[in-house]
Amino acid sequence: MRLADTKIDQIKILTPKLHGDNRGFFSEIFRAEWLPHINFVQENLSLSADQGTVRGLHYQEHPAAQDKLVMVVQGAILDVAVDIRHGSPTFGQSVAIELCAEELTQLLVPVGFAHGFCTLRPNTMVLYKVSAPYNAACDRGILWNDPDLGIDWAVAPDAAILSDKDRRQPRLRDIEPVFHFEG
Repeated sequence: MRLADTKIDQIKILTPKLHGDNRGFFSEIFRAEWLPHINFVQENLSLSADQGTVRGLHYQEHPAAQDKLVMVVQGAILDVAVDIRHGSPTFGQSVAIELCAEELTQLLVPVGFAHGFCTLRPNTMVLYKVSAPYNAACDRGILWNDPDLGIDWAVAPDAAILSDKDRRQPRLRDIEPVFHFEG
């Protein structure tokens, strides 16, 4: 496993080693020792039938704040993480990378970041580990196409397929500060 930095230090890209032959390949996609500071407690799987489906930007506030380790097992996504830690030098900035099933690359999205993705192919399946179980009372979000964020989602706003909940999320400037940068 190769661990690489992004333009925001806390967000990491994990690239597994694929061992292939004429039968296909084998890969270790997770070991607790690779991320010893995180205890993942739940795994989630989502299927998005249509290309251009946007899910996010989501986060959970304390006491159920989540680290996420995201990978694609079928299809491809543009995966996005936004720094929502007040006082951070990268507050409001994002990292966006393409994840696809063929490479099994993963994105580590730590606590203090909102997360979302846009499907780049039909029938995309996303698998992600989280460090806290889902808690509806702590579930929050930011408007996916907040103009202050300037995210290029690889889909036109009028073509994006969204849930009603994601269409109604507040802009970043309108959310209460829940996470604070600790230098």
